[in-house]
Amino acid sequence: MTQLYYKTENASYRDRIPLRIVRAEPELSQLERCYLSAVEKGDYASVKQALEEAEIFLRISINCVDSLGRTALLIAIENENLEIIELLLSYNVYVGDALLHAIRKEVVGAVELLIDHKKPRGEKQVPPALLDKQLSDFSPDVTPVILAAHTNNYEIIKMLVQRGVSIPQPHAVRCNCCECMVCVDMDGLRHSRSRLNIYRALASPSLIALSSEDPFLTAFQLSWELHELSTVENEFKAEYEELSYTCKQFAKELLDQTRSSRELEIIMNYRDDLNPLLDENANDLARLKLAIKYCQKEFVAQPNCQQLLASRWYDELPGWRRRHWAVKSAICIVIGLLFPLFSIFYLLAPKSHYGLFIRKPFGPAPTTVEWMILPWVLGFIWTEIKQMWDGGFQDYINDWWNVVDFIMNSLYLATIALKIVAYVWVSLGAGRDLEGGVSGQRPSYA
Repeated sequence: MTQLYYKTENASYRDRIPLRIVRAEPELSQLERCYLSAVEKGDYASVKQALEEAEIFLRISINCVDSLGRTALLIAIENENLEIIELLLSYNVYVGDALLHAIRKEVVGAVELLIDHKKPRGEKQVPPALLDKQLSDFSPDVTPVILAAHTNNYEIIKMLVQRGVSIPQPHAVRCNCCECMVCVDMDGLRHSRSRLNIYRALASPSLIALSSEDPFLTAFQLSWELHELSTVENEFKAEYEELSYTCKQFAKELLDQTRSSRELEIIMNYRDDLNPLLDENANDLARLKLAIKYCQKEFVAQPNCQQLLASRWYDELPGWRRRHWAVKSAICIVIGLLFPLFSIFYLLAPKSHYGLFIRKPFGPAPTTVEWMILPWVLGFIWTEIKQMWDGGFQDYINDWWNVVDFIMNSLYLATIALKIVAYVWVSLGAGRDLEGGVSGQRPSYA
């Protein structure tokens, strides 16, 4: 039994995989370890002494890296120690992508120090200690403002925008320009990821609020554009749909900030070619029509928006929703019986009191049920025409039931014709109202 045990033990050792470190870290001297440890602990005096000795005796490299690939500057950024960051920058340590690390960690003070820091002329030269390292943890297309927009940090984005940064305009997915063709041939994945990074930045609520003169229009257009991209770039469909939803939620939450009915009406009636503050007659809900055009369900379903629509719908019946159900039923019955009379008032004097009372929004596209009813009505009309052809016109009108059927079919046709005319008029009117907003380009982000 003892021999069998030893044989099994030796066999198990022979079947094991030996391990070794294939990417060895550069060895640090004892002084360099103490230097990085002092930065980690926030020992200002020790760090300053080490920097002074390194400048005179050159016994340590102030740009040395630890086992995690962090320089002293990156360690200070992670610990949010602004005093040591300022000290290291005064000794011209290697900055590299420290600004991007500070933005990712959302250390606002460090970001400000790094932005204001003037790099020395030799900054572009990579220190020898970093030659065997990955030079950056970020993709080349990720700029400070793009990364700040990804984190949606309002203060950092504002700081960068005030310094005149910009975001490149993303090319269309089917763009065949020389630049896009070269990028796709070199690295198609990086090209797609670069476009996604740009759109992720553009969809940042903080960036839209800071850099767009019309945040509602920007959110609507960007949401629609992202939805279209999700159908083209199927590999990143989930990401684009999430960004599109973010834009929709931003528009909805922005509408939540309205404090009064007057503010809400100004927003809903806003148009590029008209100032609602100066024109009191602007009351066509142009912004709401724009939201419907861009399929912004969250914006339309927002409680403030629905409250405004309800007040418009029941404007001639104040307090309707607070009335008892019996009172509501009685009012509906009276309006139903007097509807023909109200309709005549509206046709004769649409601006009169009774005309405005009966005037309600209408003109939507035909529903599925209405399309199903249309062949049924056409069948009735064809039956009456065939009966008139077979029996003659005189015999047809002698039967009063035929006259009733003729009137009923005429009303059907009149209803269909009026609905078509109303739909066309509303569509043309909405198109004229939205022409300025739809044709405009997305605001630039500078």
